[in-house]
Amino acid sequence: MQTTESHLQLRLWTVDEYHRMAEAGIFEPSERVELLEGKIIWMVAKGTAHRSAVGRTYKLLENRVGHKACIAIQDPVKLNERSEPEPDIAVVKIDPLDYADHHPTPAEIYLIIEVADSSLKLDTEIKAKAYSQAGIKDYWVLDVVKRELIVFRNPTTEGYQNQEILIEYQKISPLDFPDLEIVVAEMLPLVY
Repeated sequence: MQTTESHLQLRLWTVDEYHRMAEAGIFEPSERVELLEGKIIWMVAKGTAHRSAVGRTYKLLENRVGHKACIAIQDPVKLNERSEPEPDIAVVKIDPLDYADHHPTPAEIYLIIEVADSSLKLDTEIKAKAYSQAGIKDYWVLDVVKRELIVFRNPTTEGYQNQEILIEYQKISPLDFPDLEIVVAEMLPLVY
């Protein structure tokens, strides 16, 4: 019996191949892409709520932990040989060369935050699994539509063991900065 279902074998890309494609000019300068699990993904266009939340979160973290860590906005992190996403916010260890010779790796990452307006499914499913498999112990998704924070912790190769949803007036502390209390609303766009 024939089946209409087809299983395609995909050719997955490595981080090195992805970099060579960029250097060769295969991607247009205006194209926003990232490498995730060997696949080149178009990055979702960002709305004003997204931009506002990223900016507010960056300023908040820069003011409160800036001297203890580096706060990166939409810069690449290298999870493994097949994944180099560009999270909205990455709180990483301070590097004496300011990461001039490499992108931060899981051992150098304290916290990753993705801001979701239209990318919630990507951020909570595909990216969450990739971050968990890489051993990112503290991963947050700030949902600007529902105005809540989804916190993923205890990574395994199958995904995060713990997921908690916090509403905008609840508080949270990053695992590596337990003395830093953040009210979820401080990261969200202002409502008027």
